[in-house]
Amino acid sequence: MPRKTWHSLPEYQTFRAMMESSTTAAAARRLGLSQSAVSRSLSSLEARIGNALFERDAGRLKPTSAATMLNARLDGLFEALEQIDGPPDSERENLRIIAPPTFANKFLTGHIGSFLKTRSDYFLSLEFGPSEDVILGVRAGRFDLGVIGVEPTRAGTKLIPFRRSVAVCAMLSDHPLAKLKEVSPGDLHLANLIAQSYRHARRSQLEKLLQEQSVKPNIVAEVTSSVAAAELVQAGLGVAIINPFPLALQDLGELVFRPFPSALSYQTYFVTPDDRPLSRVARHFMQHVRLHTPSDTFSSVV
Repeated sequence: MPRKTWHSLPEYQTFRAMMESSTTAAAARRLGLSQSAVSRSLSSLEARIGNALFERDAGRLKPTSAATMLNARLDGLFEALEQIDGPPDSERENLRIIAPPTFANKFLTGHIGSFLKTRSDYFLSLEFGPSEDVILGVRAGRFDLGVIGVEPTRAGTKLIPFRRSVAVCAMLSDHPLAKLKEVSPGDLHLANLIAQSYRHARRSQLEKLLQEQSVKPNIVAEVTSSVAAAELVQAGLGVAIINPFPLALQDLGELVFRPFPSALSYQTYFVTPDDRPLSRVARHFMQHVRLHTPSDTFSSVV
């Protein structure tokens, strides 16, 4: 009687690609397969382990809790496979990262912590800086990898899409607008508003949107980051229209978000140099962030 095969590396590789991509089309492109082949492989894996790994949500495949647990268990397998190419270098590989505080605080520091716990052969350094410094630093070779949430001039760099999110209205849970399922531009009329500074493109976009509807909020403060806006909202100064990623992944206490249906949207990118290949440690860290960033209500994987 032939011995039954309990593990299939191609199935695991397909599953891993889906966890990074969230759509069969994107996973198929990564693997050089057809979408039907990806779907068959995932169905076979689900049948073999007896658990549903993905559920459809607004046209995308959302990982189940079983998928999240399986993905974590597979980390060791894929790390072992990478070692087949040869023993690790005697010196630790260094990765220099730069990001604005919105991404560096808690989000990236959390990922760096979990990444280094399993990769003692790597050394990571993190520096805070505005988006302009991220682009300039990566372009000049002072940093190997950056993370930004805007779309600046990118000459000399490559922007790799990571996350797409929709605008939200941030407020305290006892604010009158918190009773609404979603906040429209008209709801901001005469409301105390914490605004982004004028150097952000979203400020002019929001002002245009409000002017078109003759909405005049009471602007009580201007800030340069979503984190600062959220902190002023928590201080009780008013509401703010912000990018919810990655704040929505954190414990925000009494701060709540409501969808702000509009043309305002945000994209988060990895910033890499375009004149030199991406290092092994950079590729591994980007993969770690993609695989271990949980889903949230207001953003989706790109």
